[in-house]
Amino acid sequence: MDEKYNRRGKVHFVCTLKVMDLEYIVPYIGKGSTFDEKEMEVIREILMSDKTMSCAEYRRIFEEAFAKFVGVEYAFALTNCTVALEFASYLAGIQTGDEVISTCFSYQATILPLLQRGVKIKFCDIEPNGLGVDLNEFRKLISPKTKAVFITHYGGMIVKDIEEIVRISHDNNAIVIEDCAHAIGSSYAGKKAGSFGDFGCFSFHSLKNISTLGQGGMITLHNKKWADVIRKIRGTEPDAVFYDANVKFGMNKAPYDDIERHAKNAYIQNCSLIKYSGTNATLSEPSCAVGSIQLEKIDSFNSRRREIAIRLTNGLSKIPEIRIQQTTDQDYHIYHLYTFFLRDEAQIDRDEFVRRLKMKGIEIILRYFPLHLLPEWRFQGGEFGLCPVAERVWFKEIVNLPIYPKLTNNQVDYMIETIKDVIYEMVLEVK
Repeated sequence: MDEKYNRRGKVHFVCTLKVMDLEYIVPYIGKGSTFDEKEMEVIREILMSDKTMSCAEYRRIFEEAFAKFVGVEYAFALTNCTVALEFASYLAGIQTGDEVISTCFSYQATILPLLQRGVKIKFCDIEPNGLGVDLNEFRKLISPKTKAVFITHYGGMIVKDIEEIVRISHDNNAIVIEDCAHAIGSSYAGKKAGSFGDFGCFSFHSLKNISTLGQGGMITLHNKKWADVIRKIRGTEPDAVFYDANVKFGMNKAPYDDIERHAKNAYIQNCSLIKYSGTNATLSEPSCAVGSIQLEKIDSFNSRRREIAIRLTNGLSKIPEIRIQQTTDQDYHIYHLYTFFLRDEAQIDRDEFVRRLKMKGIEIILRYFPLHLLPEWRFQGGEFGLCPVAERVWFKEIVNLPIYPKLTNNQVDYMIETIKDVIYEMVLEVK
């Protein structure tokens, strides 16, 4: 532990991490949760036993526990959240020429599965507090032509007006796909992320609030027909149309001995249509075992994040040049990201502000660049000015601070005091 002094002479005992010649007092570390002997023990047990490490008991346990936690009928463990979004896009029936509404403020993976589908994307601007799709803008974009709606619970806060957005979508026969990568355990009015729409897509990446050994995902849903399809395509079974037939070749008849031949339905059915190939995208047993243990800890992880967020908010809300993200009594925000905003009238250059925080030992990563301005989406019609609120927030206002359960109160206080100092310096310079 090192002693660090700020300009007011206060001492903070903090951990440091040297990255690219900068000694970060508050690093943005690569793990969003913590691990202990419970995870180590279950991995050891699997590795030292003769049990399979794929498609077995721990996957079932993890899926059942996750479905219960979210409050849905079905949950399927997958290799990552992007695969979950791909499955949801397929089951929503999105095809070339279809119209889709998407948030413009999310990680690029949210709509990555749509890049090659030839769809017409309508990017929806955001409301400036929770950073989810704005209801009024959404109303202007939705129509009977809309096939699906992609929303993101940014930073761990449920999209404002989520119930109304789902209702309007369903009234227009549009499928709602929730990107819940930030929102494991988030809720609004007691209902959890991943249970509002038709699909919930979750991430267990190393940075997320729980992790399954670095990568992993889950898709949640209520529909049995879709669940039956996912069971097939997350393995190596295609979603296809088969019909009964007495097929003869090779031995001229189907063998009835007990030899495993991987013949599947070759002797009893023909295929007349391939709709989707299998992917072999299931999550391994060690990952599912770790995920089950992490899920047991999720409430404590999220509680610690909320404690940190409250401490930050109490300190930063006293700074007039800052706008704090507001929540209501109905929101259970789990703060995968801690976000605040620089007020435009303060005339503080956001990029210079972030540079100064980094030079004082606070590692900042800004999330996320507006999707409609990425080159692949500009190629398909996105342009500057399409989503003015998101653009203003991104280029001028937004700041994301490091937040994870291992942060100490001293580190949190150091961030508060440093932000006060930097703003004070920059305000004086403007004057």
